[in-house]
Amino acid sequence: MFWDKFKQPFTVLAPMEGVTDIVFRQIVARAGRPDVFFTEFTNVYSYANENGRTNALERLRFLPSEQPIVAQIWGKTPENYALLAEGLKNLGYLAVDINTGCPDKNVVKSGGGSALIKSPDLVAEIIKATKTADIDVSVKTRLGYSKVEEYQTWLPFLLQQDLKALTVHLRTKKEMSKVPAHYELIPEIVAMRNEIAPKTKLIFNGDIPDAETGLEMAKKFGFDGAMIGRGVFANPFCFTGHQPTPAKLIELLKYHLDLWEQYKISKYEPLKRFFKVYVHGTRGASDLRAKLMDTKNVAEAREILKKEGL
Repeated sequence: MFWDKFKQPFTVLAPMEGVTDIVFRQIVARAGRPDVFFTEFTNVYSYANENGRTNALERLRFLPSEQPIVAQIWGKTPENYALLAEGLKNLGYLAVDINTGCPDKNVVKSGGGSALIKSPDLVAEIIKATKTADIDVSVKTRLGYSKVEEYQTWLPFLLQQDLKALTVHLRTKKEMSKVPAHYELIPEIVAMRNEIAPKTKLIFNGDIPDAETGLEMAKKFGFDGAMIGRGVFANPFCFTGHQPTPAKLIELLKYHLDLWEQYKISKYEPLKRFFKVYVHGTRGASDLRAKLMDTKNVAEAREILKKEGL
């Protein structure tokens, strides 16, 4: 099945809300692709609701060239998970990941994401429901909700659910990203996996800056995959080890603008979060970024680059 075909250790692009859509995944693919892509989050309720299904399908579209790709989904209703999992299989997905780690306050308030850490019985139901679609099922989670020590019961519980893969972000929900990832716990968590569910692929996430670092850690500690999230903002080429020139980054920005138009992304504002990725190291970087942040559409952004001789 899906998770069994990768040479270990492997690299993974983390699911990031409002970031890892079909456009940004192509940006990463051009810079240097990981072994596995994850989508941004899709709410199971949206897919189950006739009024929300169009938006859900928009989030889930992908190119054949993006395979292997995993759809990450979230919510709290087992029946909706089963429905979306079946839909994912029909869309061509081979694997689905259940989000039990997102710390966003709105997601948590709705009972999804890391709120599920406090409801293990519901999580078991969700996993069981998702498996009815005969698709590889994995989970992405955190060490616990409030206290680091929660991993001692929470992670063994998940490992007992016969998952194809388990990704552990090495912080709690309460910690967000305000403290360093708890690398010191990796050996113990690997030992847990080896004892409870040796066939479950174990992936770690949190403060891994690039593929080289992640793969070295995986080989040292004996886990299967390294997932990179924020590291891709510091360097879109992080999966290759390449340090791009400022000119290369501007070239990638222009490609991003082209894709934004090609895929007819309706809102322009979300694009602005990426500008800092591309202007780093450029002559007058802070001034250029400020000008780009004032733009209202792709045409204006292109004009700024032209005036700057880029």
